[in-house]
Amino acid sequence: MDFEHTDIEQQPDLPEDTGSKAPESSLKAEIISWVKVVVTAVVIALLLDFLVIANAVVPTGSMEDTIPAGSRIIGLRLYYHFKEPARGDIVIFKYPDDESTDYLKRIIGLPGDKVEIISGMVYINDSETPLYEPYVRETPLGDYGPYVVPEGCYFMLGDNRNVSKDSRFWVNTFVTEDELVAKAFIMYYPRIKWLDTVDYDQ
Repeated sequence: MDFEHTDIEQQPDLPEDTGSKAPESSLKAEIISWVKVVVTAVVIALLLDFLVIANAVVPTGSMEDTIPAGSRIIGLRLYYHFKEPARGDIVIFKYPDDESTDYLKRIIGLPGDKVEIISGMVYINDSETPLYEPYVRETPLGDYGPYVVPEGCYFMLGDNRNVSKDSRFWVNTFVTEDELVAKAFIMYYPRIKWLDTVDYDQ
């Protein structure tokens, strides 16, 4: 028996409904992109903080009027990898009596220097003329020393000399080269101020 052959019309395949998935996929990709940006920024910030810059808050007035209490300072960690510390540099360093604490003072005595304070005035290497210190807040008082600074060490004083707890009073008088953290570069709060080294030849 012959059967009539009938062609069955095939319905074309309908495209899958991806309308709801596309925005979801796009949103996920954007979130991942932002996470990568944030993580990268955090890593760069941490690397900068640990390897390049030191961000410090000054809690006391020991460096007034140069740096008021509550100021925020940025220091350059790598500075002393390329240049020798100089007299007059303002430095962030590990407190010699407790290295878990950072201090901020000014370098006054360099390795090999003899430092003596007479009636509040600083004399270096038996000079007849006291050190030129225009940054000192008020007329300093007291006699201290003489101190002979060992090699690889530094003698530190605060600019607010009459209230500063510095090399004159520490058990470990001198800051070693290894304890230097960074050269203070700029005060950015409460105002912007460049922290330049003093020209003592004036």
